[in-house]
Amino acid sequence: MRAQLLWRKTGRIAVLLAEHLNIDVEHALDILYNSHTYALFANPDSGLNLQSDEYILSDILQELNSSSS
Repeated sequence: MRAQLLWRKTGRIAVLLAEHLNIDVEHALDILYNSHTYALFANPDSGLNLQSDEYILSDILQELNSSSS
């Protein structure tokens, strides 16, 4: 059950990221899966998976901005 919930949440976050960056969802998934934020999200001990989709999106965008600077 937990895996299915995380899978759905991952999909929602990928769609939000794609919309925000104006890219396709496959590219957004690639960015998401290769981010430090996703590593934290996938770790249940971090608690990040309990945050809202928008909160996690904000973390990913901050990570992208800091890596491009």
